[in-house]
Amino acid sequence: MNVLLLVAKAPVAGLAKTRLCPPASPAQAARVAAAALLDTLAAVRATAATIPVLAHAGRFADAEHSAELTAALAGWHLIAQRGGTFADRLANAHADAGAAFPGRPVLQIGMDTPQVRPALLTTALELLAEHGSVVGPALDGGWWALGLRDPAYANALRDVPMSTEDTGRRTLAALRKHGVRPALLPTQRDVDDWPSALAVAADLPGTRFAAAVASVGGHLVSGRLR
Repeated sequence: MNVLLLVAKAPVAGLAKTRLCPPASPAQAARVAAAALLDTLAAVRATAATIPVLAHAGRFADAEHSAELTAALAGWHLIAQRGGTFADRLANAHADAGAAFPGRPVLQIGMDTPQVRPALLTTALELLAEHGSVVGPALDGGWWALGLRDPAYANALRDVPMSTEDTGRRTLAALRKHGVRPALLPTQRDVDDWPSALAVAADLPGTRFAAAVASVGGHLVSGRLR
């Protein structure tokens, strides 16, 4: 079995998805984040032959939809994020997942791609088994997934600036410097700001995420939220 590692922070108002404000209020932005996380948790749980692990930051007791999130996390292996930078927290999350489940490949995703479904995660795991590593590029220049047969190679992330337009390119370069040549997954759009939230929600009718985005004030028209 593979470890499916989700790196996320508690969707607390004023601390989560603040780039959605405006038009969202801090509480609405946190509810959008909670919906994205709940949809992602469901996708991970529905992916066969995986061990679900959450590397978390923040207090879920203070989060929007805290009761629903707590119920959705039943049976998950929980580890606290640690490290001073996001790059360190990612590398440490891989290390901690590897230590908890030695010898298991680790596929790591975040909570910014609620459109990810079990079929895509299964494809990523199949490519990980074949190639030993995978990276999923994001439209903004970052990446949405990193899979490593040996999670120790995630140490390559520590010197990579995160959340920049060339994070993806620099991540690939850092991995290749350590002898890791990942297969590439389909490119996805991260939900980072309101236009990206609208674009992703338009392709996800009937989901928690689409409903949360629509509740901010938009509505679906011909497949688009306006």
